[in-house]
Amino acid sequence: MEKVGSWSFIIGLVIAVLVGLFTEASGLVVTALVVLGLIIGFLNVTAKEAHAFLLASVALMATGFAGDFLATIPGIGNFLQRVVNNFVVLVAPAAIVVSVKALLGLAKD
Repeated sequence: MEKVGSWSFIIGLVIAVLVGLFTEASGLVVTALVVLGLIIGFLNVTAKEAHAFLLASVALMATGFAGDFLATIPGIGNFLQRVVNNFVVLVAPAAIVVSVKALLGLAKD
């Protein structure tokens, strides 16, 4: 199962970058990224890694919210904006899963 989570992360990153470089993400791509993000959250992030993962997720999502500013970079701004937006779509579902797992772990204690 560990390999499924790792491969989901790699495949999600590749999809996010390739789609971001060439086009806007369609509904099918967004759905695929969300499903991969859920798999990553359930299978790839351990309780020990949760804090670091959530901190990195918050930083990435904050960058995603600032995506409009990325578009102002001449030449590569639009590509960067789309790639970062795709990363956010991949990471947000994983962050939700990891957050809920962490909260349940805290409540159990």
